[in-house]
Amino acid sequence: MIRALFSAASGLNAQQLETDVIANNIANVSTPGFKRDRLNFEDLLYQTFRDAGSETVAGQQIPTGLKVGLGVRPLSTEKIFMNGSMQTTENPLDLGIMGDGFFVVQLPDGSEAYTRDGAFKLDSNGQVVTSAGNLLSPAISIAAEAVQITISQDGNVSTTSPDGTSQTVGQVQLARFQNPGGLRAMGGNLFQASDASGTAELGTAGENGFGLIAQGYIENSNVQIVEEMVNLIIAQRAFESNSKAVQAADEMLNVTNSLKR
Repeated sequence: MIRALFSAASGLNAQQLETDVIANNIANVSTPGFKRDRLNFEDLLYQTFRDAGSETVAGQQIPTGLKVGLGVRPLSTEKIFMNGSMQTTENPLDLGIMGDGFFVVQLPDGSEAYTRDGAFKLDSNGQVVTSAGNLLSPAISIAAEAVQITISQDGNVSTTSPDGTSQTVGQVQLARFQNPGGLRAMGGNLFQASDASGTAELGTAGENGFGLIAQGYIENSNVQIVEEMVNLIIAQRAFESNSKAVQAADEMLNVTNSLKR
C-alpha cells in the first residue's frame, strides 16, 4: 500500500505537468510559427519478487515473473515541427516556409537563432528585422525609395524603384537541423542550436529538400485546439484516477491501523 501511495503520487505529478504543457499549447494557438509540445513519459524501476525463468522447488521453470512498478515520471518535452496552415496577409514582408527550414536571425549579442515566424518588418535603417527587432541573417536592406518588394520562392529579394528599375538586394537563407526536436526553445518564437539538434545546415529555399518561401503569408501555429482539448480531458481524468488510487491506499492503511487483536 505504501508503494501504491508513491506510485499514484508520481502519476499526479506527471499529469499535472501534462496539463501545464497542454495549457501552454492552447495559450499559443494564435502565435505565428508556434510548434506544439508533447510530453513524453517513462515508467520507473520495478520491484522484483520473482524473475521470469526461475525454477520452483520442484525444478519447474516459471514462465512469468512477479514484479511491481513504482510509478511514472516525465522524461522530456518534444517540439512537434509539423507545418502549420498558411494565412494570407498581402504584406510583402510576411514570409511563410512551405516545408522544411527555419529563418536565421541575429541576436543582439551576435549569436544566431532560428524561427518559423516570418512576420518581418523594416527598422529605421531599412533593414529587415523580426517583430522583436532582431536582424534577419544575412542582413537585407530595403531602400526608402523602393515602391515594391518582391521575394521569390527561392528567397531572392528584389525591389522596384519609382522609375521601374528592378534591383536584387539580397537572399533569404534557410537553415535546418538533423534533429529539430533537440533545438533549445528560447521564447519569443526563437530557437537555438544545441548539442542534441546538431549544427545548422544552411541552404537556399527549394533546393536540397528545403521548403519554399511564400511571400504575403504567415504560418499559423500547428496547435489543433480540438486535439488539445481532448488531451486536456484525458489528463484530467488520469489525474482523478491517480487521486482515487491515493484514497484507496489510504483507506486500506486506515483499515490496517484499526485492526485489533
